[in-house]
Order: sequence, then C-alpha cells, then structure tokens
Amino acid sequence: MSFKKVPGTRDILPEEVIFWQRIEDTARKVFNAYNFREIRTPIIENVLVFNRSLGEFAEIVQKQMFLIKNKEDTYCLRPEGTAAIVRAYLENNFDKTNPFQKFYYLGPMFRLERPQKGRLRQFHHIGAEIIGSDSPAVDVEIISLADSLLRKNGVTGYELQINTLGCAKDKKALVKLLEKELSGKSKGLCEDCQVRLKTNILRILDCKNEPCKKIVSGLNLGDKHLCEECLAHFSKVKDGLEDLKIEYTVAPHLVRGLDYYTRTVFEFKHSELGAQDAVGAGGRYDNLVHEMGGPQTGAMGFALGVERLLLATNVQSQKIDGQNLVYIIALGEQAKPEAVKILDNLRKAGVAADTDYENKSLKGAMRQANDLAAKLVLILGDNELAKKTIMLKDMQSGTQEEIPLDNLIEKVKARC
Repeated sequence: MSFKKVPGTRDILPEEVIFWQRIEDTARKVFNAYNFREIRTPIIENVLVFNRSLGEFAEIVQKQMFLIKNKEDTYCLRPEGTAAIVRAYLENNFDKTNPFQKFYYLGPMFRLERPQKGRLRQFHHIGAEIIGSDSPAVDVEIISLADSLLRKNGVTGYELQINTLGCAKDKKALVKLLEKELSGKSKGLCEDCQVRLKTNILRILDCKNEPCKKIVSGLNLGDKHLCEECLAHFSKVKDGLEDLKIEYTVAPHLVRGLDYYTRTVFEFKHSELGAQDAVGAGGRYDNLVHEMGGPQTGAMGFALGVERLLLATNVQSQKIDGQNLVYIIALGEQAKPEAVKILDNLRKAGVAADTDYENKSLKGAMRQANDLAAKLVLILGDNELAKKTIMLKDMQSGTQEEIPLDNLIEKVKARC
C-alpha cells in the first residue's frame, strides 16, 4: 500500500524550503522596520470564533471550514488569521492593559475548497493587524507595509485596488442599493449568486463567474450610500497613499468576502495568478473587536499568500547560491575518528559542516560535495594525519593547499 498526501496539500521539499525561508526572513525584517511584533495563535480554534466573526453566510463558514467535533465542542482548523488574533487580543487583556497593538504572523491556514492554481486546502499567510485606532493613517501604514513586503520580495507588475465599504450604516444602504440595481437581473446570475441575493448580496460583487462579472460591471453604485465621515476618511487614505507615491486604482465594486470588513478594503492583484489573481488583500474591521466581546475600537489588517508570492515572482526558477558549507572527506579508518572531531569543532565554531556517511570513494565524495554546493572541501588521509595537516580545496576556484590542523578553524572561518 502506498500513501499519498491529502488532496489540496503539498510537500515543501528541502530544495524549495530555501525560497520560503528567504520570504519569511525578508518579512521579519520589514515588520521590524514598521515596529510590529510577532504573535502565534493556535492552528485549532473553537468554531464559534469564526462563525461569529466571519458571518454565518460567508462561504468560508458555509462550505470551507475543516471541522473537528468531540462530545462537547466543535473546533476547526483556522481558515484565516484575523479573528484568531482578535480572540487572543481580548483573552490576554490587551484591550485593558495596552489597547494599541501592532501584530504580525506567519503560518498555515486551512479551507476545504476545490484545489486550483494558487489556492490550496492548506496554504500559508504572512499578515499583520493594527488594533486600537480608527485613524486613516493606520490604513495608509497597513497598505504601505503590504506594498513594501511585495517589493522587498521582488514582486513586480502588481496592481493595488482600493475601495471603501463605509461604516455599518453605509453597508446597509449599499445592500438596499444593490437590491434595487439587481432587481430583474437574477436570472442572469450564477446559481451561487442567486443564493447570495437572499443571504449575502455583497458577495455578488466579488463573483468570478463571467456572466455575474458582466452584470456587476454595469451597476451604477456611485458613493451616495456613503456618509460624509466615511467619505472624508477615504479621502485621507488616498491622500496618504499619494504622499508615499503608492499607485492605486479605486475599484467601486471591490468588496472582501468576510462580513467584518468596514470602510477601507484593498487587494493587490497580479496577472500571473489567473482567475484567483489576488496576491494579498485586507481592510478595516472597526466593529469586530466589539462584536467579539471587547470595546468599540478601530482595527485594520491584511494577509499575503506565500504560495501566491512564489507564483508571482517565479522565484523557484532562480538559482540559489550554496551556503558556506565545509565538507570533510576522511580517507582510511584512522582518519575517520579525527574527521569527526574536526567536524564537531567546526560546528561549535559556527561553521556549517558535513561529511560522508556512505563510505564513498574520493571521487564519489567529491561529487557529493559538489551536489551540496559546498564552498570548501577538507580531505584527511593517513599522510595528512601523520603530518598533522589537512588538504583544503576551494570548490569555486579549484585551488587547494595543505594547512596545519592547529589553525584549521581560523583558516576556514577566514574563507567562509
């Protein structure tokens, strides 16, 4: 019997992991520059955390959550990061001790949906949340941060789209406007959108089916449903982005698929990703903290998909230089114990080092060192052992020299 991975998941193999590490390392540097602190929430949460925060008619809740049931409770694998972080913010009393917080996170999320390009059942997010302010300057910082993460990871050719949904009252007015605009057009909508007409009409604006997109493109929504305060907020956000020279397009039909979003929403779209073209997205959720049992306070966040970042950069076609690895080859039974000691001393000195454990010939061991992209090879045989020396070969230049064992560490560190 052969075992295979669960559909919609993938193995991230060692030769790929280096690209993931590069993205994660870059992200941490950018977050540090913006003074965000890392938070790590459990992968498993009580299902009510998401049922309550995302909306009972959200597609994630209706169709996409991985549920785990026992005799008393129902848990789920987290489908997104924001609600879990708000839960942690409240449970750990940040709202009482230090209400303004800037968090970031990296990790896997889970959604039970049909796997396709850039969309898996286990996928990975890099995200950030600012909780404790309704200032439009926060909107600008969050969008600037996401833009910086994309640029620092070498992503080009993306488009930033922004919109405002307005406050809770404005969203209700938008729902009524949509009901009026879509009156008599339901037969042209897809099956899912015909259900959304009754349960979550805003999601029709985000449908990827061509007939629905055509109907939506003909809607005349304007901004009459928005109050003056929300219009002023959005105007300041746009001014802030322009001050930072961040290019954007206002997309009047842009909505996010979760009920908690209010006011500013945004997406970074990339043509390389096909129908699912968002490499990252986010927005404000000024009522979520209160709805989850905390005070009324402003908040905003975003998430970038790591798999989509990799697709957008085509990074895995790039050549990665080898690490400063030192590879030791011991020739003969007497040399092997001494090689183990040298290997240990190199590692204790902070030098990446490895050796042959397969009893390969010298030629085979050299081939292995080359496959590992080793920078230096150390060859220790009976002759070198007798002279208390070791042969050092530079794999880049091809030069080699015999050096004393007593200053090996110093010589190797100088070259690495």
